[in-house]
Amino acid sequence: MRERVEEVLELLRPSLQSDGGDVELIDVTDDGIVKVRLTGACGGCPFATLTLKEGIERALKEEIPEVKEVIAV
Repeated sequence: MRERVEEVLELLRPSLQSDGGDVELIDVTDDGIVKVRLTGACGGCPFATLTLKEGIERALKEEIPEVKEVIAV
């Protein structure tokens, strides 16, 4: 599942990078929890939670039904 998560993140990365940020995959657990780190401008942005839940988590869940939650570490 990690490879599939990486593929989806690669599709999202250009949008994040255009705003001066990025996302780093930290871990994918067996129970469907994806751990990421928002970096650059995304790391300190007041909209980081919105980006994480409405952007990254939603896209991952749509493409990979096994993903249960995305959390920032």
